[in-house]
Amino acid sequence: MFALNFYSEFYEEVLRNGRKTVTIRLGDKSKKYETGMLVWVTVGPRFGKRQKLFTAILDRVEVKTIDQLSPREIQKENPEFRTPDDVVHLLRRIYSEDISVEDTVTVIHFSPVSEY
Repeated sequence: MFALNFYSEFYEEVLRNGRKTVTIRLGDKSKKYETGMLVWVTVGPRFGKRQKLFTAILDRVEVKTIDQLSPREIQKENPEFRTPDDVVHLLRRIYSEDISVEDTVTVIHFSPVSEY
């Protein structure tokens, strides 16, 4: 089983209420994450204790550059984001690298799976 882990406590609320249904990861992750996969969506620190929020299905996995992101993808990554530059600033905080709008990212669209 693979996981999509989110470090920030901010994401727990938007994940639970369905406002976040996309994650944008630096680089080409299409070999790791594929359309149709089931994954756990978790929150917690890297190399630390994490909490499983729900199981999700990956609806679509796309590789593109940051400047090719649609406004909807950007907003589904973070409801407060509007521009590719917002995504660049986020990725710089997470990856601590020099990142620009020309960098490749993987856009992972996901939906919760009811386990009732």
